[in-house]
Amino acid sequence: MGFSLKLQYYCLVCVMVLLPALCCSKDYFVKTRATYYGSSDGLGTTSGACGFGEYGRNISSGNVAGVYRLYKNGVGCGACYQVRCTTNPQICTKKGVNVVVTDYGQGDNTDFILSHHAYEAMARPGTADRLLAYGVVDVEYQRVPCQYVGHKIQVKVHEYSRKPDYLAIIMLYQAGKSDILSVDIWQQGKWVEMRRSFGAVFDMTNPPLGAISLRFKVQDNAGIKWPKAVIPRNWKAGVAYDTDIQLQ
Repeated sequence: MGFSLKLQYYCLVCVMVLLPALCCSKDYFVKTRATYYGSSDGLGTTSGACGFGEYGRNISSGNVAGVYRLYKNGVGCGACYQVRCTTNPQICTKKGVNVVVTDYGQGDNTDFILSHHAYEAMARPGTADRLLAYGVVDVEYQRVPCQYVGHKIQVKVHEYSRKPDYLAIIMLYQAGKSDILSVDIWQQGKWVEMRRSFGAVFDMTNPPLGAISLRFKVQDNAGIKWPKAVIPRNWKAGVAYDTDIQLQ
């Protein structure tokens, strides 16, 4: 009896220790559906709801997507996902395609509206036309780290900005699997939260004169972080400024 209880105890310990490791080592995919949208060059659109402009058209070689539930009122902008179709294994690759969220959109019970280029990238060589013919396909997806080799985060002063009365900004080349929840600006001796105007764009009326200090509220697996950046005093609308920070 004592041996039996001891054996059960050790088995329980093994399950408690090994099972989480086994679970974490497996890729976790969510099943949904995806479709695609057309453009003259098959890439993204400059008018996406995230507010990325030209960056949203060609980032990740044009492998971009509009999302529905994953949009999260703009918090989901800039996130990266691996998407692979499951409708027909003779057509669909096992790897699928990695896409960057640049837009909001909902199709026929879909979570992803892929650029034409991204949709084709899910197909095996020579089968893209067959995949396109489906129009809507079953897919599975998981979030993956965004990777921008050689890039730190850039803070772009949005084209809507009007110096000195109105400042709107958006972050580019946001790596890792972190979400930028909010942005604060240093004004009159304290941190003041900027408004999320739309998508990934944050704004403020009557911003401080001189160089502008920012901090980002970032959510990742390790919790909340507050990386900081600075925009020069002579900022201009439409210009992206390099920072010395990057997310993981």
